[in-house]
Amino acid sequence: MNASKILVTGGTGSLGSLVVDRLQTADCNVQVLSHSKRPGTVQGDLLTGEGLEQAVEGIDVIVHCASSPTNPRQVDVEGTRRLLQAAERAGISHIVYVSIVGVDRNPFYPYYGMKFETEQIIEQAAIPWTILRATQFHEFALTLIQFLDRLPIMLMPKGFLLQPIQASEVADRLVELALSTPAGRVTDIGGPEVWTAGDLARAYFKATGRKRNVVEVPIPGKIAQAFRSGAQLCPTQKYGKVGWNEFLRQLSKKE
Repeated sequence: MNASKILVTGGTGSLGSLVVDRLQTADCNVQVLSHSKRPGTVQGDLLTGEGLEQAVEGIDVIVHCASSPTNPRQVDVEGTRRLLQAAERAGISHIVYVSIVGVDRNPFYPYYGMKFETEQIIEQAAIPWTILRATQFHEFALTLIQFLDRLPIMLMPKGFLLQPIQASEVADRLVELALSTPAGRVTDIGGPEVWTAGDLARAYFKATGRKRNVVEVPIPGKIAQAFRSGAQLCPTQKYGKVGWNEFLRQLSKKE
C-alpha cells in the first residue's frame, strides 16, 4: 500500500501536518494540497475548485483534513463536493475523512451541522470512503482556554462535557486508515477522560502555577443542552492514551 500516491488536504494545518509527517516517515508517496503557493505543496483551492483536477491527477488515496470553522458551507460542504467531483473523474480509489464525534447529535451548532452534511456527501459519492469521527483535540481546548484567559473574569460554559484527545493520536489513526482498504464509518475515537469545560480550565491554571477563579456560566439553548448531555462524547471508545494533565505536562517541558 505504501506504493500508493496519497494527497492530504489541509496538510499544512495542525492535524494535517502530523498526518503528512507520519506518512513520510512510513516512506509513503505523499503530496500536500494547499491554496497557497507554499513550497513543497500542490496548488488547489477547495473554495473555488481551481487546480483540483491537476492536484488529484495520479493520486490513489485522499486524506481529507481541510476544514474551515469560519466558512464551513463553502470550504467543508461545497469544497468537499468539488474535491469529490475531481476525484471521481480521476479514478481515486479511497477517500479518508476526519469528522467530529456527535455532529449528528448536535447539528444545531452550525459548524457541526456542516460537518455532518459533508459526511453525507462523502457517503453518497461513487468513491470508496472511510469516515473517522474524533473528539475535540487537547490543542483546541488549550487555545480556547488561553483565549478566554484574556478576559478580566475567567468564564467557562457550565456543565459542558468534553473528552479531549491529542491531535497526534488522531493522526496515527488516520494514517492507519489511509494505508488500509475503505471501511465506511469506523468506530469513533476520543481521549481517555471526560471533563467539564470548567475543570479543564482549573487543571490548566494548576499546571501553570496560577491561581484564578473559574466562573461557570449557564448557557441556554439547544447547542448548550447538547454539550451538557454528552453529545460530543464517546466514553466507551477511549482510544487516546494521553490525558489532559499529561498533555499539559508535556507542554510545560517543551516551554
